[in-house]
Amino acid sequence: MGATDKAKNKLDDLTGQAKEKLGKATGDADTENEGKADQAKSNIKDAGEKIKDAFDK
Repeated sequence: MGATDKAKNKLDDLTGQAKEKLGKATGDADTENEGKADQAKSNIKDAGEKIKDAFDK
C-alpha cells in the first residue's frame, strides 16, 4: 500500500469520526450517519489496498 493512499484513508477515517462525534453532540442524526459512512468507505478502501498488496507479492 502506498504511503499516500494510507494517509488519505486515515484522514478520511478521522474526518468520519469527527463528523460522527459532532452529529452526536448536536443531535444531528444526518451528520452522525454521514460520519459513519465516511469511516466505512475508508475501511473498504483500506481493505482493497491490502488485497492489492497481497497479490503484488
